[in-house]
Amino acid sequence: MFVAMNRFQVQPGKGEDFERIWRDRETYLDQVPGFLRFALLRGDTGEYISHSTWETRQAFEDWTNSEAFKKGHAGGSLMGILAGPPQIGLFEAVLTQDAGEPSRG
Repeated sequence: MFVAMNRFQVQPGKGEDFERIWRDRETYLDQVPGFLRFALLRGDTGEYISHSTWETRQAFEDWTNSEAFKKGHAGGSLMGILAGPPQIGLFEAVLTQDAGEPSRG
């Protein structure tokens, strides 16, 4: 499993605008091989994280070079909403545990 996260610091009072842009856009992720899950997370201090889970790093990289990626990122400007550029984090899962599974260790 591979996880990609973008951290966004949103200007005070702009959280609803930020969420609306994400809510209203077409992502095209349902058409992408290897995509598993997406969540937009809101923190307590104006920070948001877009969190996507993929079968493999290659599936994520293929998506970033796809037409679906270009179309999904074409609309909804974040100018004036963000306090700075997003910070990306890319992670390979080394341990996982699903609900109902006992922990190992």
